[in-house]
Amino acid sequence: MAIRTILDTDIGTDVDDCLALAVVLASPEVQLEGVTCVYGDVRLRARMVRKLLRLAERDDVPVMIGAEPPLLGLRPVYWPGHEGVGLLEPEDEAIEPDPEHAVDYLVRTVMENPGEIHLLAVGPLTNVALALRREPRLAAQLRHLTIMGGVARSVDRLHLPIGEHNIVCDPEAAHVVLSSGAPITLIPLDVTTQVEIRRGDTDRIRAAGTPFHDAVARQVELYPRFAETGATFLHDPLAAAAMVRPLLVDTAALHVGVETQGRLTTGATPMKLPTEEAPATAQVAVGLDPGEAEAFIMERLAGPVAVRGATGRTAATVGGRPGPNPAGGG
Repeated sequence: MAIRTILDTDIGTDVDDCLALAVVLASPEVQLEGVTCVYGDVRLRARMVRKLLRLAERDDVPVMIGAEPPLLGLRPVYWPGHEGVGLLEPEDEAIEPDPEHAVDYLVRTVMENPGEIHLLAVGPLTNVALALRREPRLAAQLRHLTIMGGVARSVDRLHLPIGEHNIVCDPEAAHVVLSSGAPITLIPLDVTTQVEIRRGDTDRIRAAGTPFHDAVARQVELYPRFAETGATFLHDPLAAAAMVRPLLVDTAALHVGVETQGRLTTGATPMKLPTEEAPATAQVAVGLDPGEAEAFIMERLAGPVAVRGATGRTAATVGGRPGPNPAGGG
């Protein structure tokens, strides 16, 4: 059975959203229903997504824009970087998103397909929180919700920030989502910072020989951290990979909180073993084999894009080559 997926993303300068989309598109196990954009200049983000989908010959996938400011509007939007550079051309200004609002789309699609939609959220959780506020039954109707976000910071991970970016950008939204009762898998910095993409990997992606793969490789090379160090973390693509193949990560059922008022710790995600008073709110990724995870992600990034077949399922073929064999997950 295909994993019917909606990707909620803040695609931009950090290339990991682009890589997550690439993993999803290259996974024959996944049927990508739509992409919703969140946080900041969502129209620019939608143009980036739609341009990548066009290069991948996946114009069948709708792209919606959602919330620009955080849920309560208490914090300014964090907006550094070079959003769209190396991907968007002047003529791409005319690219428009689909007319339906992302939150309306999320609510409608999940409620019309109870128990079938896997939501992959790799940005601030504003769209997801708004959808849950609008339709509280949404949490029970999701097949699953995989989130890239948070950080536990065990004693050997104290070099990590106290708060992870997606949570810090909108901690109130994260609180709504993580306390909703939805079936959640959380992929935090503790595991995502153990997997990387390196210089030789971009050559392997580009060797696939399509405009899409060339664009993905270029986005990696332009990312400042990669340009400076020759490597960058695979945060969001690890979340996509864990959706497709859950056994890539070891998980533990934990109660995950969100700090919304701390002077030094806003956006922190304190985690503890569940109790009767504080039951488990997520399956949290706590370990993985970095080599295995990197190999799986690179297999997908350098492989062919899955194209929609006549049945609505996906069949992986580009240039007459078979795609990766479906394995695990879903």
